[in-house]
Amino acid sequence: MKICLLDPGIENNLGAPSSNLGDLIIQDAVERELDKIFGIKNITKFSTHSALTKQEIEFIRNECLLIIVGGTNLLSSKMNEYRQWKIGIKTAFQLKKTILLGVGWWQYQDSPNLYTRILLQTTLSRKGIHSVRDSYTRDKLPQMGIKNVLNTGCPTMWPLAEMHPGHFPIAKSDNVLLMLTDYNKNVELDKKLLKLLFSKYERVYFWPQGRYDAEYISELKSALNIPVIILEESLVALDQFINSGISFDYVGTRLHGGIRCLCSKKRSLILEIDNRAKEIARDTQLPTIDRANLEYISQWIDGSSSPKIRLDLTAIDKWKSQFSHLRKIDSHVEHCLAIH
Repeated sequence: MKICLLDPGIENNLGAPSSNLGDLIIQDAVERELDKIFGIKNITKFSTHSALTKQEIEFIRNECLLIIVGGTNLLSSKMNEYRQWKIGIKTAFQLKKTILLGVGWWQYQDSPNLYTRILLQTTLSRKGIHSVRDSYTRDKLPQMGIKNVLNTGCPTMWPLAEMHPGHFPIAKSDNVLLMLTDYNKNVELDKKLLKLLFSKYERVYFWPQGRYDAEYISELKSALNIPVIILEESLVALDQFINSGISFDYVGTRLHGGIRCLCSKKRSLILEIDNRAKEIARDTQLPTIDRANLEYISQWIDGSSSPKIRLDLTAIDKWKSQFSHLRKIDSHVEHCLAIH
């Protein structure tokens, strides 16, 4: 028997990786944590970006002990309109044992509509404990009668629990790694940010996390006539840069790219462009600031205090411990207390 992972890191039913490399950072963290619980060989993955086929639904119903949704801001108050998680009412009735892991809310919104309440009440497990990544999401779900929810933070941040403030630099590095967001542009602010970074650092590197990030930075680069070193658009390229020995700080609007740098003990400042970084920072003290606050960004570059990340380890352990009877499932043993 298998554990089904509904995975934002998969673009479609053919298994292609997501075009947003932030999804792959989340995927990496989710797989790391699930491997510790179940063993990776017992996990079968399906995309959240595509509707499940009849064959996939049949496999899940017949072969999977439980279903886990692995991260990102998949939930919204109008899931009939904003469908980052491609699931409808009909499918929801067939996936009644779904458990959330580090899932967040799309944006600041009003109360969930009737469609959303029916959808989530139907598909989410009634007995299993759900993990969400911020208090905003935790407070939304009880509005639909879903109260078995813990704020564990995003699993991409869980390794930070093993680090202390002394692990992180506080002095400015020689270089900076910048990330910007293709779908949330502010050309004038981003130009000012680029000019600021060039006034402070020897070299500015750029990693494109999203499909059109490289195109956007190229436009800014040409408009300002300044040299930006653009890295390859791949997670491998980011990790190689992090481990290259180049001295750098991270400054940018990409949340999970920034968390990847912070987990690698790089001095990092994430620029808030929506609810995601802001809400996670409110709970965890993740180092963030509004993208428009250039004065603070400039002061931070010149020197900062060490981040004091705050994670609810009790909540994380409680979420994990609900699967104690399933740990390291032997593939030929069909024994469980399935969560419905």
